[in-house]
Amino acid sequence: MAGRRFAKLSLLIAIAVVLNLSGHWLIQLFDFQIFPRHEPVLHLMVLSAASLYILLMAVPFMPGIEIGLALLFILGGEGALLVYLCTVTALSISFWLGQLAPEHSMSRLLHWLHFESASRVASQLETLSPAKRIESLFALAPKGVLPFLLRHRFVAIAVLLNLPGNAIIGGGGGIGMLLGISRMISFPKYFLTVALAVSPVPLVFYLSQAL
Repeated sequence: MAGRRFAKLSLLIAIAVVLNLSGHWLIQLFDFQIFPRHEPVLHLMVLSAASLYILLMAVPFMPGIEIGLALLFILGGEGALLVYLCTVTALSISFWLGQLAPEHSMSRLLHWLHFESASRVASQLETLSPAKRIESLFALAPKGVLPFLLRHRFVAIAVLLNLPGNAIIGGGGGIGMLLGISRMISFPKYFLTVALAVSPVPLVFYLSQAL
């Protein structure tokens, strides 16, 4: 049992690494210096980079943030709104993709990984409404960090999205997709949380140029 679990976890880690390396490879395809002689194709490259940024940010374990930061440094405050809108769009797509997943995706994944106790809990939660799921988690969770995070879940989501190194849990795309699969929060509340959570960095770039 333990050997099978280890093998399957290793497979998932390998898939995450391949996704990350693939993302870096795609970024290298767009890696070039923008000099004045590139001006005629600048708008096309910005559009292509923005599209790639949305794709990489929406997919778990992809290094999309690197393209976002590159656009901010290249375009400065003028590109802040573009990067902000692309980020919100990408994280909305990841949430939507998570909601498209079958209802019992989480319990089946946990069962496949041989986490039987967690699978049974997830299976029970999947039959409940979003509000009832949260109530059940409060009842099941031991006193400590988890109830606090559930109580302040929107703040926790905002912190996770801005946490350095969140790539190890799938990055923004992975967080959004997992929340979509969990069906514990509605899209409007998720969208508002994301819209506020990802605004500081683009806002700083915009204000730095405006001032």
